[in-house]
Amino acid sequence: MSNSDMILPAMAEATTCSSMLKELQILWDEIGENENERDQMILQLEQECLDLYRRKINHTKKQKSDLCQMLAESEAEISLLVQSLGEHHDFVSRMEKRDRNLKEKVAMTIPELEDLRLKRDTRLKQFMSVQTQIAQIQSEISGNSLKNSHSIDQRDLSQIRLEELKSQLRELQLNKNRRLEEVAKFLHGIHELSGVISVDFSETIRQVHPSFVDFREEQPKSISDETLSRFNGSIKSLMNVKKQRLQKLQFIGANIVELWHLMETPVEEQKKFDFVTRFISQSADEIVEQGCLSVDVIEQAQAELDRLNVLKSSKMKDIIMKKQLELEAIYDSAHIYINGDDARLAINEAIDSGEVDVSQLLSAMEDEIEKARELALSRKEILDKVEKWRFASEEEHWLDDYEQDHNRYNAVKGSHKNLKRAEKARKLVAKLPSIVQSLVAKVQAWERERECLFLYDKERLLDVLEQYSLLRHQIEEEKRRSREQRKLHEQLATEQEMMFGSKRSPLTSFSGKKPLGQSSHMNMNMNMNMNGRILTPLGRHGGASSTMGMTTMANKGGGKTGKVAAVPVNYVALAKEASSLSPSSVAPSP
Repeated sequence: MSNSDMILPAMAEATTCSSMLKELQILWDEIGENENERDQMILQLEQECLDLYRRKINHTKKQKSDLCQMLAESEAEISLLVQSLGEHHDFVSRMEKRDRNLKEKVAMTIPELEDLRLKRDTRLKQFMSVQTQIAQIQSEISGNSLKNSHSIDQRDLSQIRLEELKSQLRELQLNKNRRLEEVAKFLHGIHELSGVISVDFSETIRQVHPSFVDFREEQPKSISDETLSRFNGSIKSLMNVKKQRLQKLQFIGANIVELWHLMETPVEEQKKFDFVTRFISQSADEIVEQGCLSVDVIEQAQAELDRLNVLKSSKMKDIIMKKQLELEAIYDSAHIYINGDDARLAINEAIDSGEVDVSQLLSAMEDEIEKARELALSRKEILDKVEKWRFASEEEHWLDDYEQDHNRYNAVKGSHKNLKRAEKARKLVAKLPSIVQSLVAKVQAWERERECLFLYDKERLLDVLEQYSLLRHQIEEEKRRSREQRKLHEQLATEQEMMFGSKRSPLTSFSGKKPLGQSSHMNMNMNMNMNGRILTPLGRHGGASSTMGMTTMANKGGGKTGKVAAVPVNYVALAKEASSLSPSSVAPSP
């Protein structure tokens, strides 16, 4: 405010006071006041006027002080806000450089302060939001309850600090998302396992943490290390239950299948329990079907196994008898002699006495059947050659009979077929020595490999072949002598004809019959002998002995000894020592 501006109100005030004083003096004159009273009254007026000015001055001083204090406080708050917000601000220095009164300065400071306060409040809200989220996630991760109040250090509300908190929040959110993914996997695994073994899913996850069955949106889900550990433990526990139930079901299923096989259960009936048997070869990880390992399923499977075990005892005897007949058929097809009647009688007595475990007996018989098949397979090539030898011998016998027929060349029905057969028979008979030689070599190799004798319906095949070869040699010698005798008779007949003419000699009747007839008769005897021994199998029985002992027998041709089948095993003794069954005790010697 300029000096001229201050003088004008003072002059106006002075003018007013002077005129009023004059008016007051006029009134005093009229009243007749003396000078002393007038002086006192004027002094009083002056004193009152001074007091009034003094009060006004004091009031104005206080107003100035208030403005100064307000300005100082505002400037201090601006400085603190600027420092707290971390912003570059030179408002105070700019204002001090300008020549302005207090009210102008205050008027300029207040908007600036309000603007900074608004920024501070906005920043506080940002800090509050970020810190609340941080506290929320930290509470979920730590498993501690969330505190209601979150103190904020207002001394540092800078953008840098805010970004640091936001970065911390992002890391916590990533950690939270990773944990939520783990929780989701755990929940999926528990749901799948709960479905497979039929347990309450909700109750299972409630035991992990109640927050997972509280469907209120404001209720956070626990993702703490302890919760994740409980989830992992729950998964392992359910998996162990799944594996244990699967192992039990597989054990039951394997026993059921074995009993089905033993009792020849129809396929239609087996399909009813497909929900049990189809899991026998599967692992626990492969099974995801809902309810397939429930307690009810295992109880149903156990009930079926119990039922089959009851049937087993009544049907096992029939099954064992079928196995015995199967075994006898294998031996019979391989021309191995065994006493099937005694074997079946021993089985009946052993089972009826209860001294034998029928399961072990059946297992032993199955092993023996397998050995019998292997033995039959090892004999097949030799048996095929025996059949070829037998056929060739029969053709030789037929050819001898055919060549004794004087009407074989007559044009009768079927003669051309006999001619063709005779031609083939001669070729086959010519191969007989090589057939026998090959058969002998095969049998000898078989006996060396097996270290036992090759028997064919009780007879050692090498002995039969040796007798056959010897008899055939004798027949050939007889044929040779017959041919020489025939030549001699023909020579004598020729000489007599030259000496006595064409008169028939008494020996003509002898030469009229073919010498082959005599050898044919011997050959027929040989074939009858062979057919009686081996070519027409003797002693064919409907079955075979279950187990055979070993003995020795002298070779008819040269006194050799070897192992041969002789006596069936005592089944009662087998029943008493069922646990000691071995391959050597359940397979017959060939």
